[in-house]
Amino acid sequence: MSASQTLGGPSRCGRVLGPYLDKIIKNAVWRKHSHLVSACKSTLDVLESLSDSHTPDVASPLFGLSSSHADSLLQPLILALDSAYAKVVEPVLDCAFSLFSLNLIRAEIDRPDPSSNNTSSVYKMIDGVCRSAGLGEEAIELSVLRVLLSAVRSPEVLIRGDYLVHVVRTCYNVYLGGMNGTNQICAKSVLAQMMIIVFTRVEHDSMDLGAPFRRVSVAELLEFTDKNLNEGSSIHFSQNFINEVMDASASEGLTEKNTQLPINSSLSEQNGIGHMQTSNKGDEMNESTEGGSEIMEDGFLIFKNLCKWSMKFSSQEHPDDQIFLRGKILSLELLNVVMGNGGALWHTNERFLDAIKRHLCLSLLKNSPLSVMAIFQLQCSIFMSFLAKLRSGLKAEIGIFFPMLVLRVLENVLQPSFLQKMTVLKLLEKVSQDPQIIVDIFVNYDCDVDAPNIFERVVYGLLKTALGPPSGSATTLSPAQDIAFRHESVKCLVSIIKSMGAWMDQHLRLGDSYLPKSYESDTTENHLALNGEDGTAPDYELHPEVNSEFSDASTLEQRRAYKIELQKGISLFNRKPSKGIQFLISTKRIDGSPEAVAYFLKNASGLSGTMIGDYMGEREEFSSKVMHAYVDSFNFKGMDFSEAIRFFLRGFRLPGEAQKIDRIMEKFAEGYYKYNPNSFTSADTAYVLAYSVIMLNTDAHNNMVKDKMMKSDFIRNNRGIDDGKDLPEEYLGALYDQIIRNEIKMSDESSAPQNKQASSSNRLLGVGGILNLVAGKQTEEKALGANGLLIRHIQEQFKEKSGKSESVYHAVTDVAILRFMLEVCWGPMLAAFSVTLDQSIDRHTTSQCLQGFQHAAHVTAVMGLQTQRDAFVTSVAKFTYLHCAADMKQKNVDAVKAIISIAIEDGNFLQEAWEHILTCLSRIEHLQLLGEGAPTDASFFTVSNGEIEEKTPKPLGFPNLNKKGTLQNPAVVAVVRGVSYDSTTVGVNTSGLVTPEQINNFISNLNLLDQIGNFELNHVFAHSQRLNSEAIIAFVKALCKVSMAELQSPTDPRVFSLTKLVEIAHYNMNRIRLVWSRIWNVLSDFFVSVGLSENLSVAIFVMDSLRQLAMKFLEREELANYNFQNEFLQPFVIVMRKSSSTEIRELVVRCISQMVLSRVSYVKSGWKSVLMVFTVAAADERKSIVLLAFETLGKIVREYFSHATETETMTFTDCFRCLITFANSRSDSDVSLNAIAFLHFCAAKLAEGGLVCNEKSKVDCSFNPVGDADASDRHTFTDKDEHTSFWVPLLIGLSKLTSDPRSAIRKSSLEVLFNILRDHGHFFSNHFWTGVFNSVVFPIFSSHSDKREKQVEDQEYSPASRSLHSEGSTWDSETSAAAAQCLVDLFVSFFDVVRSQLPGVVSILAGFIRNPVQGLASTGVAALMRLASDLCNRLSLHEWKEIFLALKEAATSRVPVFMTTLRSMDNIEVPDNAQSYANVETSSDHMLTNDELEDGNLQTARYVVSRIKCHIATQLLILQVVTDLTHPESLSVDNIVILQGIFSFISSHAHELNSEKILQKKLPIVCSILELSEPPLVHFENESYQNYLNFLQKLLADNPSVSEEMNIEAELVVVCQKILQIYLNCTGSHSAEQNSANLRVLHCNVPLGQAKKEEFGARTSLVVSALWGLSGLDTESFRRYVSQLFPLLVDLVQSEHGSGQVQRVLSNVFQSCIGPIIME
Repeated sequence: MSASQTLGGPSRCGRVLGPYLDKIIKNAVWRKHSHLVSACKSTLDVLESLSDSHTPDVASPLFGLSSSHADSLLQPLILALDSAYAKVVEPVLDCAFSLFSLNLIRAEIDRPDPSSNNTSSVYKMIDGVCRSAGLGEEAIELSVLRVLLSAVRSPEVLIRGDYLVHVVRTCYNVYLGGMNGTNQICAKSVLAQMMIIVFTRVEHDSMDLGAPFRRVSVAELLEFTDKNLNEGSSIHFSQNFINEVMDASASEGLTEKNTQLPINSSLSEQNGIGHMQTSNKGDEMNESTEGGSEIMEDGFLIFKNLCKWSMKFSSQEHPDDQIFLRGKILSLELLNVVMGNGGALWHTNERFLDAIKRHLCLSLLKNSPLSVMAIFQLQCSIFMSFLAKLRSGLKAEIGIFFPMLVLRVLENVLQPSFLQKMTVLKLLEKVSQDPQIIVDIFVNYDCDVDAPNIFERVVYGLLKTALGPPSGSATTLSPAQDIAFRHESVKCLVSIIKSMGAWMDQHLRLGDSYLPKSYESDTTENHLALNGEDGTAPDYELHPEVNSEFSDASTLEQRRAYKIELQKGISLFNRKPSKGIQFLISTKRIDGSPEAVAYFLKNASGLSGTMIGDYMGEREEFSSKVMHAYVDSFNFKGMDFSEAIRFFLRGFRLPGEAQKIDRIMEKFAEGYYKYNPNSFTSADTAYVLAYSVIMLNTDAHNNMVKDKMMKSDFIRNNRGIDDGKDLPEEYLGALYDQIIRNEIKMSDESSAPQNKQASSSNRLLGVGGILNLVAGKQTEEKALGANGLLIRHIQEQFKEKSGKSESVYHAVTDVAILRFMLEVCWGPMLAAFSVTLDQSIDRHTTSQCLQGFQHAAHVTAVMGLQTQRDAFVTSVAKFTYLHCAADMKQKNVDAVKAIISIAIEDGNFLQEAWEHILTCLSRIEHLQLLGEGAPTDASFFTVSNGEIEEKTPKPLGFPNLNKKGTLQNPAVVAVVRGVSYDSTTVGVNTSGLVTPEQINNFISNLNLLDQIGNFELNHVFAHSQRLNSEAIIAFVKALCKVSMAELQSPTDPRVFSLTKLVEIAHYNMNRIRLVWSRIWNVLSDFFVSVGLSENLSVAIFVMDSLRQLAMKFLEREELANYNFQNEFLQPFVIVMRKSSSTEIRELVVRCISQMVLSRVSYVKSGWKSVLMVFTVAAADERKSIVLLAFETLGKIVREYFSHATETETMTFTDCFRCLITFANSRSDSDVSLNAIAFLHFCAAKLAEGGLVCNEKSKVDCSFNPVGDADASDRHTFTDKDEHTSFWVPLLIGLSKLTSDPRSAIRKSSLEVLFNILRDHGHFFSNHFWTGVFNSVVFPIFSSHSDKREKQVEDQEYSPASRSLHSEGSTWDSETSAAAAQCLVDLFVSFFDVVRSQLPGVVSILAGFIRNPVQGLASTGVAALMRLASDLCNRLSLHEWKEIFLALKEAATSRVPVFMTTLRSMDNIEVPDNAQSYANVETSSDHMLTNDELEDGNLQTARYVVSRIKCHIATQLLILQVVTDLTHPESLSVDNIVILQGIFSFISSHAHELNSEKILQKKLPIVCSILELSEPPLVHFENESYQNYLNFLQKLLADNPSVSEEMNIEAELVVVCQKILQIYLNCTGSHSAEQNSANLRVLHCNVPLGQAKKEEFGARTSLVVSALWGLSGLDTESFRRYVSQLFPLLVDLVQSEHGSGQVQRVLSNVFQSCIGPIIME
């Protein structure tokens, strides 16, 4: 041992070389290897004298030694390798391994120039190592692999170019021709590790990374192939073999590198091979760049050669050569290793990316037809690397390979290869686990017009697999294989929806906040966490500059919509070409010109070639133009005829109809001749030849044709077609040979039949040619042959697509894209999960389905897709089988757990779906109660329907479900029998019994439900505190709906959800006010609805629950000016208003009373609702409710009034309204009177100034009484400066109470109203007083006057239909007098403030005066006189004018209606035997009776007489008032005119009445019959003229100047004339003018009756006054009027029955007035 340590001398290389050289000497055969032995000995001698140099030779291949010494020291090793003697070679290999592992050899190795003899020693040594692999020794093979791997691993040795390929090829050969399976596995492992080393260096562009290389996993390497080579522990041995080499190089080399780094750096600087050293920061940029390029060149060369080796096929002589097949598979495996470990280089380096497209994709294409399973698996693995790492750069290629490798196998449901399909499903499982890949596939393919719908087809393919082969179809699958497929496909679907959810959560950042309308792109770190097992970020994020762009969801939506429309049009075209083109034009997918349509037919993918040919062959004008444009788009210049026709027909298939073919070939011939005019004499020649070629193609390649056309036949058939000449036979013969050898294949021709659906789908996706390539699987190694053309065509497709704008890779971060993905996949997923969950009994599979439901519900809920979300949630709810518990299984219990999980995890987004979940929870609780034997909720209710009580047994508890008699219990029977899922009640129809077996199943299933504890059940409700604002609203709505269904059950009402409502209301009571207000809006509607339930017990329970909540809520402090308490108590108000149940209304009043009196200090805004409840109670028909409410209200007003008005000033208003309603109550007058007294009390409180006012509490004091139709016409105002606005409801309420039909209430309210106004009016402003009069005072009188006038008008227009006034409908005289007196007192008291209201007051009094009721008129006269007397000196002339105008209106307004009433007398016929008026007057013994008039006429006559009397009395009262009010202070010219008009109108009206001769004739008779006194018509006339005359005389006397100005004297004369004429007419005297004819008339004195005598007596005084008035005129004035007066005076003299008094006054007139004039 000590001797061996001294061998080799002091140098490091010597210490390594010495022992191995000694071993070579010992193992060598002296005679045979004498030269080798001597070389070894001499080398040992040299080493003894050599030591490591401090200035080493950088050109030396051995560390620390000079270049000359190094070459000589390596020479023995080279000789030993050349000896090919195993015992000698073995130590050399061990020595070489040590040298490479210790980094003692430094060199750049490449194949030497053949012309140069300067070959390095290291090259010779490694070349010898490679040759040693062929010695046939197992140990030698392993040693060679060890040396080569360590050489490649060494950072000091750069094996370049072809020589690196040679090293790889050596290991390749060891694998293919290895002595045993272990060596072959080692060879494969070494190759894989070499690929990792080489391409890792390529990735980093450096020889030494400063970190260990990734180790190859031998077990993973054997995943697809060579499992048969495993000889016991071969895999373990191989893994250790790799680890040994890598560990030796890593540990030893790293130490040396660290210790000798300065030396290495100096060497690299001198030799310029910086690529062999560590890429430290001190390296020059040009060196690293140069070294990097060399390293990348080597990697590129290796990659290219691997692709070439993978495309090698066995020779035709040895088609079954397995060596080639194993080599191909090994190449694919190494490519899989390269791609699986690939990094950023493949994205950033265009050369490498292009190498993948040119070489690797071509390899996949060429190997795709092979049926070798390992090749298919490797292709799928490589393709997975494409998807995971290179999808942005290989968009077009992936779009080709996905249908070819994946979809083709996935969609084969009936006869798939089990291993192939399982491989595809495993691939899809990996794909689906990467969220970004899933999204990218959809964005870049399903939303790309020119790409296949990969995502959609994957989902539907998985659905078909999950559903299995259709029933009745023939399949090659065994049941076990079918089940495996189903489970795996469901697993993939679950992974897809799970990945979509993960991607969504990542981009929405649900953990922090949910911002559905403001999405932000995440950082690269977030993506790393979700993509791939090794954390590799998506390729477009690492290298966004490579052929990618970010797109928003709206753009992609437009693209997808365009694609869907286009595919719809293409699909329609493939069925009905004309309709398809019409649809595409109408939707503006293509232009309507023939050229645009032709371009579309030529370039669009997915079109049926057969349909294109049929369409272009049609005779329609547009189709013909399209065909012409299609042909014109080809350029046939320079093409051979055969080539041209192939080129032309590759896009479509000629139709079967000869005429269509003829039209197409004719146009083709024209186009060909146009570009090649020298080929034929005319286009006719091309036409005939084209037709002939088509016939030849059909004849030659149609198996149905037995007698084939010979070349001679073809030549003969085409003689003379060139304008009578023959085409050259050589030309025709060559054309014949081309057609025979190579068939003209048209579009849509396929060698393998496919089902119609798949064929149509592939055609739409444009991948039909690719699937044709792989449809006919090759079972043996052979050249592709005819497929070569197709492969070239696919390569052209790659190039074509890569140049299109659509090939740009789109990246999206907008989660809205998931909406479109869900539209595609939600239906298939729902079907797959539902069917599998329903049919499967495997716990793992059903668990997968439920996970799928959960993830789908999560995604659809967050994305706001209501229909889809509800579909998934409903499906899970149905699968719980809670509606038919007897059929439950473990999977149904798992469904219950799933739905609870959905509720907790996605509660913020469930919205309407909450109803299904809460329904399930309700049913769980019901079943658990049955299992515990607890009594049902129905036992606490008393059903109101007696018939149900009789037919339905009372619910009982179930202490033991096995107890005898339980089978007949309706509750258990109902549950066991079950109902449909949508049924809201259980046990509606409980007829029929159940079997003991069903009961046992039910009991066992109840035991299953024990897995769902109360904690899980209640957790959903407790979790409601964490729901967001929108979610809690939806949750409450759903719970209300479920509770409503529970409570409305006719046979089994339940309160589970109701109690939970109370719980969640308590849980969420601390939410912010705005949210709580929205929650309570929902709860309020619910409590109202149930509180109005017909089931009294349910309603009582609900109202009690509401009371409990209200008590809790009132404990929360509420600040001033908030309204939450009021909102909370609103349900009590609504139920109180709408409930028809006395019990409920009384309960509401009691609840409110209890709450208020016990929480009086907490009530703030709630006073409004409290008082509203009492207001409704006040109007209740039940006296007990009224008394109960008034008792509480009285206590509030007396004891807690300060609390009620402390924070809410509007309480005054509400309190007033409530008391007014009590005052209006008909149930008890004492309550009404007490309410009025409380109103007086409240008014006093208000006047005391106890009301707290602030700016926010100011209310609109608008005197606009509710329900007053004329309110809009009255004056309204707002008093913002004082709290006087709160008087409004009080005053208006009292004002309305004055109309109460009860006399005591009217008087009391009237008294209180005016007392309040009188006592507290000094608080009111002028503006407020205006409102008081307009909205409070005046309406009192106007309403009653309107009623009276309406009744009078009705009776006057239709006196026969008059009715008696109902008692209390209008005021009685006493009330009217009091009201008028109060009005005058109030007006006089506050005259200075309210004098502007004088017109209204006077109008009211005038209304009293003109009232036909005598007492009211007297009241009005008295009030007006008092008003005038009290304000006489304070009224202005204008105000007097207002009074006079009111009186004038009173005098004139009723006259037209009165005259209409008089006309009704015209229709009354008096008895014919009645004597004349005079005779009746004089015959006292003849009396008329009532029988002589009809009843209707009698009633009318009585009414007319009454109306005449009332009318006269009213007019006389007006005359009295006008006369009394005529003071000097009130007279002005305007006022005199008004007064004169009043006197003139009444006088004329009185005279008109007395001029009614028929009336005068009928009245005495009617009055005699009715035994009534006659109306004082004469008195009315006399009084009116007398007052008029007095007014004029007084005016002349007191105001001469005004009288002169107004010519009052002339008016006086006119009045006197009328008086004299009336008197003369009464006496029957004729005027002097009538006797002007000097005819002598004989007059006889006829005695007058008593009536006439009385009339003359009544008129005498008026005539005397008139004559005295005339005599009072001065002479000059009398002279002016004497011509008018003299005839009248003469007639008076001639009057037969003139009074002596008249004669005396008349004599005086003649003496004092006429005499002087005559005497002159």
